[in-house]
Amino acid sequence: MSDTRRRVKVYTLNEDRQWDDRGTGHVSSTFVERLKGISLLVRAESDGSLLLESKISPNTAYQKQQDTLIVWSEADNYDLALSFQEKAGCDEIWEKICQVQGKDPALDITQDPIDESEEDHFEEIPETTHLVELPPCELSRLEEIADLVTSVLSSPIRREKLALALMSEGYIKKLLGLFRVCEDLENREGLHHLYEIVRGVLFLNKAALFEIMFSDDCIMDVVGCLEYDPALVQPKRHREFLTKTAKFKEVIPITDSELRQKIHQTYRVQYIQDIILPTPSVFEENFLSTLTSFIYFNKVEIVSMLQEDEKFLTEVFAQLTDEATDSKRRELVNFVKEFCAFSQTLQPQNRDAFYKTLANLGILPALEIGMDDLQVRAAAIDIFSYLVEFSPSMVREFVMQEQQQTEDDVLLINVVIKQMICDSDPELGGAVQLMGLLRTLIDPENMLASSNKTEKTEFLSFFYKYCMHVLTAPLLANTAHDKISKDNFQTAQLLALILELLTFCVEHHTYHIKTYIMNKDLLRRVLVLMNSKHTFLALCALRFMRRIIGLKDEYYNRYIIKGNLFEPVINALLDNGTRYNLLNSAITELFEFIKVEDIKSLIAHIVDNFYKALESIEYVQTFKGLKGRYEQEKDRQSQKLNRSLIPIFRYRRDARSLDEDEELWFNDDDDEEDGEAVERRMEDDFPDSYEKYIEAKKGDIFNAAS
Repeated sequence: MSDTRRRVKVYTLNEDRQWDDRGTGHVSSTFVERLKGISLLVRAESDGSLLLESKISPNTAYQKQQDTLIVWSEADNYDLALSFQEKAGCDEIWEKICQVQGKDPALDITQDPIDESEEDHFEEIPETTHLVELPPCELSRLEEIADLVTSVLSSPIRREKLALALMSEGYIKKLLGLFRVCEDLENREGLHHLYEIVRGVLFLNKAALFEIMFSDDCIMDVVGCLEYDPALVQPKRHREFLTKTAKFKEVIPITDSELRQKIHQTYRVQYIQDIILPTPSVFEENFLSTLTSFIYFNKVEIVSMLQEDEKFLTEVFAQLTDEATDSKRRELVNFVKEFCAFSQTLQPQNRDAFYKTLANLGILPALEIGMDDLQVRAAAIDIFSYLVEFSPSMVREFVMQEQQQTEDDVLLINVVIKQMICDSDPELGGAVQLMGLLRTLIDPENMLASSNKTEKTEFLSFFYKYCMHVLTAPLLANTAHDKISKDNFQTAQLLALILELLTFCVEHHTYHIKTYIMNKDLLRRVLVLMNSKHTFLALCALRFMRRIIGLKDEYYNRYIIKGNLFEPVINALLDNGTRYNLLNSAITELFEFIKVEDIKSLIAHIVDNFYKALESIEYVQTFKGLKGRYEQEKDRQSQKLNRSLIPIFRYRRDARSLDEDEELWFNDDDDEEDGEAVERRMEDDFPDSYEKYIEAKKGDIFNAAS
C-alpha cells in the first residue's frame, strides 16, 4: 500500500492566476547530484514518471498554508504548490525544507520576499526590525493601527513583517474582541477604523492570517467589521443575511463534521470576496490572489471528499431515482446541479473522474424522473448541459438506449427541445443555451473520435426519426397554408434559432437532412418566412436557402425548380423596392453565387421565368450577367447540336447503330437534357397571372421612384 502521507498533487500558477493541476504522485526529499543539493522529487503514482524536480534553495521563500499546502516561487511568474493528502506528510517535508534553510519549522514562511524596488536598501534594515512594532490593542489606538496597516500595503517587505507580527502576538483575535466592544458601545468611529484594519489585513494576502480570520470563532466578526464601510451612510447587514437568510440545506445528512465546516467556510469566504469586498483597483488586483487560491483549494477538497464518500452519493442517487420521494426531488436535483457547478473549478482530469463517477451512479436515468415539475426540469436541464459538455458520446448512447425502453414523447432529448421551444424568457437566453447543446449533440465532428464507428449513422438516423419533428413543429405550425400565423418578436426569435440549427444540419448532415427537406417540402415552408415583418427572420430563411444552393447538389436544384421556390425570394426583392439594405444585399449575393458558380439548371430557370421582372435592376450587373450566361449556354448547345447532326445524316448507314461522335454527344448531354425537360415541365406550371403581377410590381416601384 502506498504511503498516503506523502501523496501530493502538484500545481503551477498560470498566467490567469489560476492553479493548473500537473498530476498526483508521491513526494520525497533527497540529494540530487546534478542539482548539487537536497531536492523535492514528485513521481507520478500512475507510471512513476517525474512530475517535479526542484532543488531546495536557501534563498527561496517557502510558505506553508492550511496545514496541507506548501507554496513557493522558483522564477519570475512561476509559482508552484504541493497539496498533501495528509497533514503529517506536509509537516515532514516542511521540516526538511526548514532544515536545509536553517529555519524554525514553527514559522509558516521561511524567507522575507525581496521586492526589486527595495532590494538595494534591504541590507540597511537592522535585524532588530524583523517584526513591525504593533501599537497596543486598545480602543484609543485603533486609528494608529489603521494607519499602520494602510501604510504597509505599498511595500512587500513591510507587508511580510506586519503579517508575522500579527500572527506572533495573537493580535487578530484581540482586534475582533475590540469590535464586539465597539458595537456594544455604538462607537461608530472605532468601527470605521476596524473596517480599514480588517480590509488591510486581508490585503496582506497571507494564508496563515486567513486561517485565523476564517476560523469558526472569528469569521462572523470579520464579516461584522466589513459591514462598517466609512463610505456608507448605514452599515450593511451581511451577518443577518449569512445567519438568517442563507440556509444550509442537507438533502442527505453530512456526517463528516470537517466536510460540513469546510462547506460553511468556503461559502462565507466566497461571499466576502464576491459581495463584501469592493472590486480591487489595478493597484490592488494582486492583493487577494491568495484569497482566490484559498477558495479554490477549499472547493477542490470539498468535491474530492464528497466524491470519495460512496455511501453519501449512493444514498443521494437512491433517493433521486425513488419515485416515492416526490417532495424531496427538487432539493436533490438542485444539490446535484450545485455539485456539478462546483466541479467546474477542478482541473480537466479531476473533472473527468467526477463525471465518470456520476455516470456510473446513473445520473442520466435519474434526470428523467419528475420532469413535470418546472423547477426540477430546469435544474435537470442544467445538469444535462454539464454532461453534454463533458461527453456528447455518453449522452448520445444513453438517449438511443432510452428510446428502446420508453415512448418517444418522453425522451430526455425531446424534453430538452421542448424546453427550448417553451422558454419564457423574452430574450430566449435559455433557448440559446439549449440550442448550443443540441448542436453539440448532432455535430458529426465530435463523433469522429468515437471508438464506435457507426455512432454517426445510428445517432443521426435516431435523431431524424424521433426528434426532428419536435424541433420543426413550431416552424411548420407557423407557416401552415403558406402564410405566417404569428409574427411577434418572441416567435420570430424562436424560429430564427430553429432555422440556425436546420442550416447547421444542411451543412453537416447531407443525406438525412436532404431526405427530410424533400419529404416535408421544408424549404417552401421556410421561405414563407420571407414575408415576416422582422427582417432578421427573413434573412435566416434566405440563409437556409443559400446553404442549400451552396452545396450545388442537382437533387436540391431540381426540387427548387419544380417547386418554383425562387418566387418568394424574388417577390421579397421587388417588395424591398429601391432600398439598399442587408436584405437586398443578401438576395443579390445569392444570385451572384449562382452566376459565378455557373449553376446551369438554376440559371436557365431564373432567366426563363423571372428575367422580365429583374431586367430593370441595373445598380448591379448580376441579373444581366445571368442572362449573358444563359445566352452563352444556348449558343454552345446550338453549335454542339449542329456539329453532331452533320455526321449523323452524312455517314449513318445502319439506323440501329450510332457512330462514336453521336454516342459521346448523348453521353455528355444526359444531364443537360434532363435539365431542359425539367424546364419544359416548369414552363407549363407558371400561370400567366405571375407575369401580370411582375408588371404591376415594376410599375409600382418605378412610379414610387419617380
